[in-house]
Amino acid sequence: MDEGTLLTWHVKAGDTVQRGQVVAVVDTSKAAVDVEIWHDGVVGQLLIEPGTKVPVGTALATILAPGEAADPMATATAPPPPIQKPTVPTSPSPTPKLAPETAEKAITPTRRPVTPAARRRAQELGIDSDSVKGTGAQSSVTVADIEAAASTQKSGMPAIALASSTPAPSAPTSPADRAKEMRKAIAAAMGRSKREIPHYYLSETIPMALALDWLAKYNASHTIAERLLPAVLMLKAVAVALKRTPQLHGFYVDGAFQPATAIHAGVAISLRGGGLVAPAIHDVGSKPLDQLMRDLTDLVKRARAGSLRSSEMSDPTITVTNLGDQGVEAVFGVIYPPQVALVGFGSVQTRPWVQDGVLCALPLVTASLAADHRASDGHQGALFLAELRAVLQQPDTLAEAVHKTPPQGDPT
Repeated sequence: MDEGTLLTWHVKAGDTVQRGQVVAVVDTSKAAVDVEIWHDGVVGQLLIEPGTKVPVGTALATILAPGEAADPMATATAPPPPIQKPTVPTSPSPTPKLAPETAEKAITPTRRPVTPAARRRAQELGIDSDSVKGTGAQSSVTVADIEAAASTQKSGMPAIALASSTPAPSAPTSPADRAKEMRKAIAAAMGRSKREIPHYYLSETIPMALALDWLAKYNASHTIAERLLPAVLMLKAVAVALKRTPQLHGFYVDGAFQPATAIHAGVAISLRGGGLVAPAIHDVGSKPLDQLMRDLTDLVKRARAGSLRSSEMSDPTITVTNLGDQGVEAVFGVIYPPQVALVGFGSVQTRPWVQDGVLCALPLVTASLAADHRASDGHQGALFLAELRAVLQQPDTLAEAVHKTPPQGDPT
């Protein structure tokens, strides 16, 4: 996304807030996102009025640390500080892109405000972003402005003239408008992925008889509300397998791979009106299967209702897509930047298989891996798929596998 519209504040200046508290709601092309606070403290100023559309990276509020005095010259609302380059999420609990930021880091702008996505696009197209007139919030330069400037350069027309005549995009007001904006957001992210990420693909056929037998026995001994789906076993198996191949979960930023310490699995969820989102289930490696099932059920319900939290949208360290319910044998996905890998599962199908020298019919699933060659090589990808296959042959270990995540700030 390039920008979002602040819908409402849940706090006011002077309120005490705690880490993880929802303080605002921001409308995006995919959902109304609950913005969480990432520091204990006191709300100093609300910098953006509800109904205002602002670029990603804009400070929404200032937060006073415990014991810090408010500026006596400050008012309840003020013009927003200059656009900050959004930080890349790191595990655990990153700062979301539209999260409140402290005012101490604000500096006086010396150049025309340009959104991070627009600056990247300008570099790709060889456009001087400072020469383009912006049509976004606070006259910021957006991706649409950069692409319009590039088109006019090709046609020989002055870039600034076209940019100044291009109206700023309005917020989606109907399901059709929202669907159109979502397709644009998906196209931008996937287009960037294919331009920037050198993908490599691997796949592995995995016998599922042992896993499904264990699952049938587990479900038979539990109520309907407590039963597990095969997708939960697969999600847990991915987390266990990643312990051996940490090169596959994290972020590629500023020309280098940044490994993640906790496994936050983005789950690809198709929306009823079309499109998809991939919000995160946090700390998959540290949760038992029954908790993962509850988390998955809740996440799908809220995603399709258009209500997600900012941490769920900014945290994923790897994405898992499962198209088994669509009858697809295999899926080879596109990595969502700045992540470095995506795991796909097709449908579980009964097919011929040779086991212990005997031809038989077994339930099989094709697991695939799309990975970023800048962060890993095929060797690590093959190790991951081999480990994934191995752990799915031992479903009892998945029920017992709970990995503790180091507390935030702990270097271990």
